[in-house]
Amino acid sequence: MPSKTLSAHGYLLYPNPRNEHRIVFEYHVFVPYPYAIIDIPAMDLAGKTSVYAACRETDQKMGQVVTFELEEDVARFEKRFTP
Repeated sequence: MPSKTLSAHGYLLYPNPRNEHRIVFEYHVFVPYPYAIIDIPAMDLAGKTSVYAACRETDQKMGQVVTFELEEDVARFEKRFTP
């Protein structure tokens, strides 16, 4: 059965079955590495997060979108994430 896709923040999102929270939160980061492993628990973030495979609608670039409940988690993620 194919996954349901979502359209949010200018991306076509494909839900990750490992998401603990199945919500597209307000704050987000596009990671242009579609096959990178994003270890959310190792980032020690304060709020809830969700990860989606994504296609950026403007240029059809594939990658991943990480959405965050809290704005301060965006800076922490960008500082700690390395592909």
